[in-house]
Amino acid sequence: IEITQLRELHGVKMDKWAVALLTGATCVVGSVVMLVKKISSHRETEEKIKRARNRRDESLQRAEQAVLRYKESHPTTDSAFILTLSLSELTKTLKEGSLTPEDVLYSYMEKTLAVNKKLNCCTEILLESLDQLTTVGSNKDGLLYGVPVSIKENITFKNHDCSCGVVINLDQPAEKDSVLVQVLKKQGAIPFVRTNLPQALLNYDCSNPIYGQTVNPHNPQKTSGGSSGGEGALIGGGGSLLGIGTDIGGSIRIPASFCGICGFKPTAGRLSHCFIFRMKLVPSSPGPMARDVDSLALCMQALLCDHMFSLDPTVPPLPFNMEIYRSSRPLRIGYLESDGYTHPSPSMARGVREVKALLEQAGHTLVPYCPLKMDQTIPELLIKGVFADGATTVLQKLEGGPVDPCLEPQVFPYGFPKWLKKTISFLLKPVFPRVSANFDALCGVGSVPELWKQHAAVEDYIQETIAHWRSCNIDVLLCPVIGPAYNFLYCGKLSTAVSYTILYNLLTFPAGVVTVSTVTTKDEEELKHYKGCYQDMWDKLFKEAVSGGEGLPVAVQCVALPWQDELCLRFMKEVEQLVKESKK
Repeated sequence: IEITQLRELHGVKMDKWAVALLTGATCVVGSVVMLVKKISSHRETEEKIKRARNRRDESLQRAEQAVLRYKESHPTTDSAFILTLSLSELTKTLKEGSLTPEDVLYSYMEKTLAVNKKLNCCTEILLESLDQLTTVGSNKDGLLYGVPVSIKENITFKNHDCSCGVVINLDQPAEKDSVLVQVLKKQGAIPFVRTNLPQALLNYDCSNPIYGQTVNPHNPQKTSGGSSGGEGALIGGGGSLLGIGTDIGGSIRIPASFCGICGFKPTAGRLSHCFIFRMKLVPSSPGPMARDVDSLALCMQALLCDHMFSLDPTVPPLPFNMEIYRSSRPLRIGYLESDGYTHPSPSMARGVREVKALLEQAGHTLVPYCPLKMDQTIPELLIKGVFADGATTVLQKLEGGPVDPCLEPQVFPYGFPKWLKKTISFLLKPVFPRVSANFDALCGVGSVPELWKQHAAVEDYIQETIAHWRSCNIDVLLCPVIGPAYNFLYCGKLSTAVSYTILYNLLTFPAGVVTVSTVTTKDEEELKHYKGCYQDMWDKLFKEAVSGGEGLPVAVQCVALPWQDELCLRFMKEVEQLVKESKK
C-alpha cells in the first residue's frame, strides 16, 4: 500500500511539474506571438507610410515634368502676371479667352511645387487635373471656369485616400468625389492639389506622422496653424488663390489668421458635408480660404447652386444672396477684446481696437458685447461635446500608428482612466480651477441619458446667446482670433486657446477671418507683461507660444447669426476695405 501511495504522490508531483512546464511554455509562446504581431504591425505601419510618401513624391515629380514640358512648348506664357491676378480678375480673363485654363493651371502648379519645397504643405498633386483640361471647356459657363483649386486632404476625392493624417485610414481610396468636389468641377474649377493637416484633425498645428510638419509662409520657425494648415500655407505662400478647408474648432480661421489670408466658416449645414470626421454637438463646416473676401464670396456663390442642392437634399436650397453681400447700410456691430477665458495677445487686442475705430469713422455703431458663461461653456458644453465618450473613439483612431509629437501632450491624458481624471481634477481645483474643470470634462458625458441632457444644454445655450445678441440689438460681431502664429509644439499644450473660434462652431454661427495688421515691436514689448485671465500654466504657455512674432500677420474675426452668411461676408468685406484705405 505504501509503495502504491508513493507512486501516486510521485505521479501528482509529475503532473504539477507538467502543468507548470506547460503553463510556462504557453506564456513564452504567447509572448513570442504577441511580439511577432507587434513587430509585424509596426512593419505594416511603416510600409503604409512609405507607400503614401512614395505616392506623394511620384505625383510631385510627374507634375514637375509636366510643367517643364508645358513651359518648353509655351515659352510666351506669362506666369508671373497670372499669379498677380485676383480671383475675380482671373475668372474674367478666362471667360474672355485672353487666358487659357492650361496657362493658369500650369502657372499655379509650378508655383505650388516651389512653395511646397519651402513649406511642406501638399500631400499630393492631383494629376487628374491635367486630364480635366481636355473636358473643362464643357463647363465654360461655370462661375469658376478654369480656376485651379486646392483642397484639404480630408475632403473625399475619388481614388485617393482621406487619411486625416492617421495611418489606419491609409490604403482606403474613396469610391467617389464628395458633393463639394463634384460641384466645383461642374462650376468649371480644376482641383489640382491636396493639402496637409494635423493627425486626426485633433489639433490646430499642422503635422502628422505620414506627411510631416507644415511651416508658416511668413516665418518657417512658426506653425501654419490648423487643421487646414496646408491650405493656409499654400495660399499664404502664393501657390493657390482659392482653397477648400474644413472647420470644427477654428480649423479654417486659425490658419487664415496665422498665414495672413482670409477664411470663412459658413453656418453649419449651409454647405454639403464633404469629409469623414463629424460630430453632432460641435458641428463642423467646410468653407473657402482665399487671399481676399471677394474670392470667398464668389466661391460661396458658386457652391450654393442647384447642382449642390440636387446632389445633397439635406442642404437647404438657399442660393447666395448677392444683394445682402453688396449692401452698404450702416451696421450695429458688437465688439469684444477678450472673451474672459483666453486673454488676447497684445496684437490680437490692438487689431480689434484699430478696426473698431475705422468702423466708427465709417459711420457704423459699435456696441460692447460679452459672450455668455465662457468658464462653464468651454468645459461643460465644448470639451464634453467633443469628447462625449471620454475620448475613446479618438484613441481608437490613433491605435496602430505613431502619435505625432505636436499631438502627444494633448492626447496623453485622454488615456487616463476615469477615476484618475477625476482625482487630478479634484487635486488641481484649488490651484488651477480652469485646468481642473477641463480634466473633469475629459471624462465625457457618462451615459445616454446624460448625452441627451448635453444636447438639450447646447440648444439652450444657443437660444440664450441669440436672445443676448438681440438684447444688444446688433447685426454682427467683431472679436479677436488667436494669433500671431505659434512657435512649434505649443498647440497640443494649449487646446483651450481655441475658445475664440470653437464657440461659433458650438453656436453654428457663420464666422470669418480678415488679416488687418502685423505684429509690431511695441506688441512684443507689451507681451513681456502678459499675465492672462487665470495666471495659470496655460496663460504662461500662451505667452511663450506667440513670442517672437514681430512682422507676422494679425487678424480679426467677424461673426453673424445662423444663415446670415452673406451678411457676415459683407461685414468682412467692409473691414478689409477700410483697412486697405487706411494704409493708403
